[in-house]
Amino acid sequence: MKEILIFAGTTEGRKLSEYLAEAEINHTICVATEYGEIVLRQHPLVKVHQGRMNQEQIERFLSNGKFDVVVDATHPFAKEITCNIQAALKEMEQIGISISYLRLKRNGIAERENGITYLDTNEACVKALEDTEGNILLTTGSKELSRYCVSEGIKHRLYVRVLPSVESLFLCIEQGIQGKQIIAMQGPFTTEMNEAIIRQYEIAYLVTKESGVPGGYQEKINAAKRTGVQVFVIGCPEESEGYSFPEICQKLEDMREEKFQTKNQIKGNMEIILAGIGMGHASCLTKEVEKAIGEADILLGAERMLETACSKAEKYPFYQAEQIIPYLQNIQSRNLFMENKKVIILFSGDTGFYSGCQSLYAALEKEITEGCIKASLCILPGISSVAYLASCIGESYQDAAVYSIHGKKLCNLARRIKSSPKTFLITSGVKDINQLGELLTDAGMSKCEIITGYQLSYEEQRVERRTPLECMELKEEGLYTCFVKNPYAMQRRLTHGIADGQFIRDRVPMTKEEIREVSICKLRLKDGAVVYDIGSGTGSVAIEIAGISDDLQVYAVEQNQEAVSLIKKNKKKFELQNVTVVESRAPEGLAGLPMATHAFIGGNGGRLKEILVSLRQINPKMRVVVNAVSMETICEMREILSMDDMIKEEEVVQLQVSRAKKAGSHHLMQSENPVWICAFDFREQ
Repeated sequence: MKEILIFAGTTEGRKLSEYLAEAEINHTICVATEYGEIVLRQHPLVKVHQGRMNQEQIERFLSNGKFDVVVDATHPFAKEITCNIQAALKEMEQIGISISYLRLKRNGIAERENGITYLDTNEACVKALEDTEGNILLTTGSKELSRYCVSEGIKHRLYVRVLPSVESLFLCIEQGIQGKQIIAMQGPFTTEMNEAIIRQYEIAYLVTKESGVPGGYQEKINAAKRTGVQVFVIGCPEESEGYSFPEICQKLEDMREEKFQTKNQIKGNMEIILAGIGMGHASCLTKEVEKAIGEADILLGAERMLETACSKAEKYPFYQAEQIIPYLQNIQSRNLFMENKKVIILFSGDTGFYSGCQSLYAALEKEITEGCIKASLCILPGISSVAYLASCIGESYQDAAVYSIHGKKLCNLARRIKSSPKTFLITSGVKDINQLGELLTDAGMSKCEIITGYQLSYEEQRVERRTPLECMELKEEGLYTCFVKNPYAMQRRLTHGIADGQFIRDRVPMTKEEIREVSICKLRLKDGAVVYDIGSGTGSVAIEIAGISDDLQVYAVEQNQEAVSLIKKNKKKFELQNVTVVESRAPEGLAGLPMATHAFIGGNGGRLKEILVSLRQINPKMRVVVNAVSMETICEMREILSMDDMIKEEEVVQLQVSRAKKAGSHHLMQSENPVWICAFDFREQ
């Protein structure tokens, strides 16, 4: 069987050879230099030809071999060798030898970026550099070196990164580049390595080719951005024809009429690990996470996490599903027939504790299940900042309230702390500490002790005790986790039932205590319920409901300005952030509100039926409770109860409360007005 011939001048060419060897396919690979041969993996099925060839030499080589296909995997900048290969194949065809030609395209750059100078040729780049001052890092390779050395104003400022081959070093010396200007290293180079070189040699300008993903282009750009150096990019020639790596492999399979099988294909897929790194310092990594990071091919995560990770892996600052999933799909497509990749996605703290890990895990699991990503998926936990701070101060956290206010506003935080002797808080930074101090001071909890853990695990770590007032005055930005000790914590009541006298009332009508309690019970509230309190009055029902659970959201809808003012005062008095006051008439005021699961109607302004129709349109599964005192409302309620097509499971209770009042030495029962309580569910349309 005839063989495949690969002209390799890129990473893709070498990878194609490795793939074919693993699939036990005989082939020959041509490399230009001795160093190109050194980096190839030796294999008994692979023949290697080393040395540059012109068109005539390529023709002789083809004549002496038994090749039925040539894969041109040379560098896109190496136009001459591509022209020679194509011309040689035409000459072979003239003498009756037909050999197929396949061009392997390199993965290019998706789009050009602002702040980078793009130039068409090396000569144009030289001209641009002549008008600059400062050291230059040249990463275009040794072949183009002579073009830059013609200018004495540039030559002495050059630091040249070339392959550690005899040929490259000879070209540098030939051009008069001194030893200290030569950086002879084999890539790939990480962003961190590029950054280190830029800082070490005080580079002001970076010159690179637009060489694509395998050429480490993006890592150079990232390093330049971090260090603030100016980038000059020699544009990559357009390749209108050619095939991607997977397409080339498919073409070769079609030509040979056989499916290539490799161990890596049988082995499976990409390995994705979501790893918790603790507070951030390397000393806080678990051994399992440390090992995974050390073995990683690719590291993803927030930039501050990547900076501390000790790994030779490629690093990309992606930490959201919208960034990560397309990236993984892309690299899997590019490396479909290559060795498996180990991808580690980093999360601060513990993956199971107020972490973005769960949402990403669910999104990745969906992609894997649907076959969009072929991968295994697992989670490695880390140490949470709460556990770390608790160890620093000798406190337990199994009996403490633990909340996160990182990037969000926690509802009713003052009420939560007021009823908890111990509270741990994960924060976003110093502003959260300032607001915490202000919140506790305003709530009359100035005697609470706050322990702040600043930059936990890092060298600048400080664990300090503060008063709420001192927290308000704190200025130093950084990562904070804090502990609030409240020696005067009040036991939180498990049932609703605020006495009427505790509400600020004035002259506004109010649903009385016993009526409130029965009405709220009839609502059958559940965790996370959203409640409309329509005709809220003083807000007594809204306040009672909101106080049952911090996870409830209540919208108090009221048109009377005096009543609206009272609701706001009661909201502030009872320290409830989960009550929203809507100054409007119903049902108009319901437009634009989050969909309610429950509604209480205490006042309706003679528009009960209209309000119910609107509620049913908002949520046909809503639970509703209506209170009626006047004969008009009772009559209107009777009419609604007859609408079997609208409501179901209706329940009507007539409740009259008498209260004992002291008259001299006696207690006399004084009756309140009777109230009708009607509860029902809407019948789905």
